[in-house]
Amino acid sequence: MATGRHKRDTDARPSRLRRTRLPLIAAPIALAVTGGAVALGVTTQGATSFVATDASDSLSRVASSASASASAAPVTPSASASASASASATASATPSRPAVASRSQSRTRMYAEVDLNLWTGAGDAATLDGELTEGDSAMYTGIVRSGRQQVVVDGETRWVTSGHLSGDKPDPADGALSDAPCPDGSVEKGLKPQTVRVYRALCHAFPEVTSFLGWGARSEHDTGNAIDAMVYGDKALGDRIAAWAQAHASELDLYDILWYHRIWTPVRASEGWRTFADRGSATANHMDHVHLGTN
Repeated sequence: MATGRHKRDTDARPSRLRRTRLPLIAAPIALAVTGGAVALGVTTQGATSFVATDASDSLSRVASSASASASAAPVTPSASASASASASATASATPSRPAVASRSQSRTRMYAEVDLNLWTGAGDAATLDGELTEGDSAMYTGIVRSGRQQVVVDGETRWVTSGHLSGDKPDPADGALSDAPCPDGSVEKGLKPQTVRVYRALCHAFPEVTSFLGWGARSEHDTGNAIDAMVYGDKALGDRIAAWAQAHASELDLYDILWYHRIWTPVRASEGWRTFADRGSATANHMDHVHLGTN
């Protein structure tokens, strides 16, 4: 019996009213359904309550569906293009500043591959104003005119012949030995001529060394046959000086090299560096300077 009542309740709705529940596609259709429901309410009093409620629910569902569709709708190409155009217009409205290279960006340290004359200008009317010695550095500005490159030396703008500057720092071991006087001529006092030559070649090959010890009351120095290059703990610099001295040992008439608690002599060059006995201090063990002795 319960089954029968359930069937009657389901079939109790008029077939005409069931046809008004059309698929909810758009708001205009929902409004049409609402209008139809109102009309039916006038003629079919028993179904009015049902239809009106059903139409109201339909409108609510249509509105919710439309809102969800709008929020989930993908951006169309035209909308994306409009957004891009708007962004471009905003960006173009803001004036851009031209990039300005800083002093450090516009200059590059370069090294002279040969001795170069320094000129006051790039033209024929320029005058000679000094020399850039082979291996010396200058700041290259990147400007080239009339076969000359512009450089900055000691804060002054000068010009050198193009094609003789290199970005690689030359290896002192490969360069020619200089006999030009050193800035501190007092170091030469009491030194033998061959030791003076070592000092001059050394000070020009390694301008970063600012302290040298020549004659003194200690072994080899008391005869004027030794010069010390003070590096004060800079082992990398000391290693470079020692390698340079080994490469030029014959030209400099070297007797020995003492560096970092070791000794090297040309007559026993095949043995390489040899450790000597501890002498009690960093200076005595030649940890802070390279000692070059001459014959």
